[in-house]
Amino acid sequence: MTRHVLVLGGARSGKTAFAERLAIRSGVKPAYLATAEALDGEMRERVASHRTSRADRFATIEEPVALSRAIRAAARDHDVILVDCLTLWITNLLMANLDVAEAVTELGATLAQIEDTQVILVSNEVGLGIVPDNAMARTFRDLAGSAHQQLAEICDEAYFIVAGLPITLKGESAN
Repeated sequence: MTRHVLVLGGARSGKTAFAERLAIRSGVKPAYLATAEALDGEMRERVASHRTSRADRFATIEEPVALSRAIRAAARDHDVILVDCLTLWITNLLMANLDVAEAVTELGATLAQIEDTQVILVSNEVGLGIVPDNAMARTFRDLAGSAHQQLAEICDEAYFIVAGLPITLKGESAN
């Protein structure tokens, strides 16, 4: 079994659908670990829609900040954990004034310790556009890019999703 996978792509690129297909193929007891927080009406509707769409296929765990702890706990009962998404998690850490680099390092250490459960990480690639015009957005972009690099090194497979199509960056093709 492939251990850990990183799935990157732009907004609405099909990365989550691709990751869900990987998770369903890979495990018999998959968990969906969501990092989003429903802070407004539109986000509450999105979260509810996502919960409904995957209810019969995944156990849902919601954790906006303590990702490593949630992965370790979920690994006791699940053979595959889909984490969606890292960029929302990074945003949550920034908004809580927590150390993102330290949290990413902890996540990497957690992945290295998890042996019997596959972890599939989904994240938005935010480094392909223009340089953001404000310091916070530049910091976010830089932290996301660093996180992606660190996690891609740890993961056995990495994919970039464009128009719903996976481009294999590392490992064997999952087409």
